[in-house]
Amino acid sequence: MVSERVADRILASIASGEWGPGHRLPGERRLAEEMGVSRVSVRAALQGLKTQGLLDAVQGGGTRVIASSAAMDPGMRELVRVNCENLNDLAEIRAILETWAVVRAALNRSDDDIAELERIMSATEADIAAGRHKTENDMRFHLAIAKASRSGIYLHIVAVIRGVLREMLEFHRYRLFPSRTDDGVILAQHRAIVDGIRARDPAAAEAAMRAHLGWVLDRYAEQPARRPDVGGS
Repeated sequence: MVSERVADRILASIASGEWGPGHRLPGERRLAEEMGVSRVSVRAALQGLKTQGLLDAVQGGGTRVIASSAAMDPGMRELVRVNCENLNDLAEIRAILETWAVVRAALNRSDDDIAELERIMSATEADIAAGRHKTENDMRFHLAIAKASRSGIYLHIVAVIRGVLREMLEFHRYRLFPSRTDDGVILAQHRAIVDGIRARDPAAAEAAMRAHLGWVLDRYAEQPARRPDVGGS
């Protein structure tokens, strides 16, 4: 069926990372023109993907890519709130995933990706110098690497854990690594990661990310067993 072929093309754009979580799709008319099919076929394809939980209607009209985070993220956040070991487990899993992602980023990144990472680095330096909030730039940094990986699957994984990832970074920046010395270490580690991605050197990027997240895990190991209070009480 034509609508199934249209759905497959939309899925290919999602799977490649071209259309990541939250991305608003072109309108039905534009999709129909680009694919050389009728709007009826496009509408049927979109409805099928909505039924599968991959797309959602946008208020006011249109369609966007979604991630199935509504059920997972709150449960995961509760797990890390009540037990610090669960937060440590998540940090270990994140280290595995992000080491994989940075290799992909080094292989697939665009000039725009490097420009975005450089903007984030500059903002991070400025905020550290001014003593401003630090977590937002950390979040932007890791999301930019996810985008540069060009992996639709990885982008959706990040979307699922985005809420708890933000709270984890809050815990890191204000509880685990609160000092100016820590700020400098993290900045240097992020710079090494960016340099590896820019050079299209997957080995260097992987080594830099492994060193960064290994340093994080070492700090976890030094913490006494306790409730982490991620996200507040």
